[in-house]
Amino acid sequence: MTEAVPGTAQEAVELTYEPVLADSVGAVRARARATPSGRLQNGELAVCALFALGALFLNLTASTGPRVGGTVFCLALLIMLVGMHRLVPGLQGQQMHRLYATQGAFRVVVDHEGVRQYSRDLDMTYRWGALPRYTETDDLFVLLSGDRHGVGIAFLPKRGIAGPAGADRLRAILDGNITRV
Repeated sequence: MTEAVPGTAQEAVELTYEPVLADSVGAVRARARATPSGRLQNGELAVCALFALGALFLNLTASTGPRVGGTVFCLALLIMLVGMHRLVPGLQGQQMHRLYATQGAFRVVVDHEGVRQYSRDLDMTYRWGALPRYTETDDLFVLLSGDRHGVGIAFLPKRGIAGPAGADRLRAILDGNITRV
């Protein structure tokens, strides 16, 4: 005798996808926007850039005239800060992608119990307690651990969802089990 169990295959959402670099980079960027430590890091870069802009302004408007060394220093600092803001998530995403790219195609099942990922060498289950928060981008659902840094991360590319209503069903499962940030 079989009993109906909540969260059976009818309520599950299945994704199949090949990992691409843009997914990993997008997940790292989404984590930086959604976690307190990521926002702090971005805020620190912005404050440093404002100080560098202020120093550049003071240098350029000095009564004795602008000093070449000060101008070059401020511009180099600004370029470095903007570069860090743009490049660090890309480099972190590349590291993450190297791990996933060797696995071939992924199959992911999301239901009321959690997320199960399968690939060539990987078989992982995340219960909702391990990833209690999520954020959504145009291309991804990014699941995050409960710590303020979002150290634990899993991402679900929307392109891997079968059917047009799949994203809405996945969003409903996530909203019913974890917190959107």
